[in-house]
Amino acid sequence: MNKKIVVGYDGSSASDNAVDFAVNLAKASQAGLVIAHVLEWSPYTFLTPNEIEERHARRTEELERARKAVLDPVMQKLSSDGLEATSELRYGHIAETLIKIADEDGVEQIVIGRTGHSQLSTRVFGSVAGSLAQAAPVPVTIVP
Repeated sequence: MNKKIVVGYDGSSASDNAVDFAVNLAKASQAGLVIAHVLEWSPYTFLTPNEIEERHARRTEELERARKAVLDPVMQKLSSDGLEATSELRYGHIAETLIKIADEDGVEQIVIGRTGHSQLSTRVFGSVAGSLAQAAPVPVTIVP
């Protein structure tokens, strides 16, 4: 399978819908899936060496918790359904990181779930869907 679809996954019902949609799409097009979970991480530039060490330890713990709580269950479900899937777990800005994963893995499409944020918060803070729609190098499907 050369075709791949990346799915932004956070364990929410919206991301479950995105996985379901992507599974059907992958089956129809004989594509593999990349299930991606991104933990937002804002880098600080002024940290002492001790703070950097503590932060690295917290980051490692957070990644392990996210893998066990979010990615492992969905990967086990996909595996039991006989689907070819890999996972990516990273820190960063969600839209930028999904685009980076898409570039690195040579995916043909990005699938994400839509969240129910208000129009005001979207206008003020932007949205992952809006950012992906504007910047992604491949088609983006937003699943309700």
